[in-house]
Amino acid sequence: MSLILAAAATFTARGQYYEIANQLPQLLRPALSGSANYKGFVEISGLAGVGHNRANVIDFSTSQGFQYNSWFYMGVGVGVDIAMAQQPSLRDNDPDYGYLDRDNKKTKVMIPLFSDFRFNIGSRESTSFFADIRLGAAWMVGNGYLRMADACMSNSTQFYLRPTIGVRMPVKAGDTRHAFNIGITYQLLTSNNNYYRDSNSVSLNNFGASISYEW
Repeated sequence: MSLILAAAATFTARGQYYEIANQLPQLLRPALSGSANYKGFVEISGLAGVGHNRANVIDFSTSQGFQYNSWFYMGVGVGVDIAMAQQPSLRDNDPDYGYLDRDNKKTKVMIPLFSDFRFNIGSRESTSFFADIRLGAAWMVGNGYLRMADACMSNSTQFYLRPTIGVRMPVKAGDTRHAFNIGITYQLLTSNNNYYRDSNSVSLNNFGASISYEW
């Protein structure tokens, strides 16, 4: 069952990649034309890993797209994730864990590419709430693997899921366009092209906080 779920996640990640690529020209058009519906975000996040095989993540990202109405935004985005593995393995020389002898590191950079859907709850002229979900795929930069306690994450396509809930605060009262956002975030990375004992399914689960600026 776990292999089926991991395979489905990989298929979904690849589907998301092609969907984002198809959306990109349309979503960039308002930015190039100066349309009033254009909106952009820049964000920084700190995420703590959970579970036995885990990694802490520092994320820098941007999302660009349309504000369709007062409560719904849709765009595409890209990020830079610095993943720092926790609980390094004590069994590096164990022949049963030979995959740990690969060209691997405890810190790797990953690039997520995603579709972004954001829902505003309340008036945009004052402090309100938001819910955001990112769906896409992520790739590790360079060769080698991210080494964790007794697993390795490869540089193959990883399924990327990131929901966030939080508070939106306009820069000044009555300004509906410029705001800061503070949120609580969960992030999932997974695929069936990783290495963990007799299974190829490895997931990174992270919880943390984010702060972003929108214009």
